[in-house]
Amino acid sequence: MDFEKLSAYKKLQELAKNPPDLTKNSVFNIDRIKNFVAKSKDYTLFYAGERVNEDIIKTLFELAKEASALEKMQNMQNGEIVNFIRGFPSENRAALHTATRDFFSGDKKSKTANEAKALAYAEYEKLKRFLAEIETFDRFQDLIMIGIGGSDLGPYANFLALAHLIKKGRRAFFINNIDPDNLHRVIESANLDKTLVAVVSKSGNTLETMTNEAFLRDCFVKAGLDPRKHFVAVTGEGSPMDDKSLYLDTFYIWDWIGGRFSSTSMVGGVLLGFAFGMEIFTEFLKGASEMDHAALNPNLSENIPLLGALLSIWNRNFLHYETLAVIPYSQALSRFPAHFQQLSMESNGKHIDKEGKRTPFQTGMIIWGEPGTNAQHSFFQLLHQGVDPIPIEFIGFIESQSRFDFIFNGTTSQEKLLSNLLAQSISLATGKKSDNPNKEFDGNRPSHILMAEQLTPKTLGELLAYFEHKTAFEGFIWNINSFDQEGVQLGKVVAEKIIDQFASERKKEFNEGYGVAKAYLELFKKV
Repeated sequence: MDFEKLSAYKKLQELAKNPPDLTKNSVFNIDRIKNFVAKSKDYTLFYAGERVNEDIIKTLFELAKEASALEKMQNMQNGEIVNFIRGFPSENRAALHTATRDFFSGDKKSKTANEAKALAYAEYEKLKRFLAEIETFDRFQDLIMIGIGGSDLGPYANFLALAHLIKKGRRAFFINNIDPDNLHRVIESANLDKTLVAVVSKSGNTLETMTNEAFLRDCFVKAGLDPRKHFVAVTGEGSPMDDKSLYLDTFYIWDWIGGRFSSTSMVGGVLLGFAFGMEIFTEFLKGASEMDHAALNPNLSENIPLLGALLSIWNRNFLHYETLAVIPYSQALSRFPAHFQQLSMESNGKHIDKEGKRTPFQTGMIIWGEPGTNAQHSFFQLLHQGVDPIPIEFIGFIESQSRFDFIFNGTTSQEKLLSNLLAQSISLATGKKSDNPNKEFDGNRPSHILMAEQLTPKTLGELLAYFEHKTAFEGFIWNINSFDQEGVQLGKVVAEKIIDQFASERKKEFNEGYGVAKAYLELFKKV
């Protein structure tokens, strides 16, 4: 059924005409904080700072039921085809990223899901053997990861989040942008003789990745090294990269794993296993698997991915806010907003539904963010006193990762960090009255807080899966396809034509067919 035709949609439109005023003294209190809370596994979601009440939450849950959100999540995890546009050519695939970590649960799933789980487990075991072998011979100290988009953002974010656990003597470097300066900086720092290179591309023909791989192979050859003894591939079976004559080893991913959902597959596994060891990677997978199960829970107070999605839909479709700031109060999660930005915007930045019809309602939000407290000294002025309210998703932890801390003026740094997080959420919600208009704060700026005891490999896996399932739930309720990305294709096609022009110009065989490209090239020369 169309999103706008759901009966709960009409109710929510009415409720949105008079959302709770959090600036009133009687509204934002201890009881509200206690009542507006949900918990899944190691995370608690505090949403007293959102402009909701019990009627709104109840009706949002009705919306999810009408849209069959939980059934669609179950179908996705069972391997049913969810990546499609009915009546039009499309990828027509399952989205079974959950199978890459489901082998720890022991749960029985559909035949399709169990087959996918067996394939993923075989790669997990292959990685374990590979890492044990290179550990035995102490062949490599550095890892260079070549990938872009989903083959880089998630793995890089997860690596930074666990960087304090890196094995002694190990280092990791990342080549993502096709910018040659990116590659140059990496080879200036890495010890190529002791470097393993992981090249990640499901299709095996990603332009940026293939270019950077060829460039780096040339650097190895010029250093007198055989690339085949250093390079491993992470790719789809049968892709152009699935060539054992070119790689030390090959690890597989499948078309039922989307790039932005691939962090728990070998896309992230080779990196995390090399840098931290298989025990750490395994804990990460177990955490993600636990959140997969939480996403199936019919109790909204125990299903924070669904609740997070419903809060976003309330803010986007009924309060008409356009952006969401993701602010982790953990420096270790400094790259996580960028990962969630891709995960959400590439998945739900769609203007047609699964029937191929243009959506008359708003879909994906603009996602952005930076770590706190740094962000407070950057853009929080606009969050507090800008014209347009911007919802915020805060992430925080009771304990620091290292528990290395210092008491200054009576409190530790971690206590100061948490105090700032809580103060921001409260202040944004309640605002402040003043006779001086420059010191007036409107309040009613919505936010919620995801809180866990500590950022560990397991809770990182849970956090990753929370955002994956939150994104999927939004798509299920909007009835859009969250698992393709046609919007990134057009620019690639045009870029290929312009690249051909550069090649032709080099050969002095300029093709007159691309007048725009020619005009640009001529302009470059004049400048």
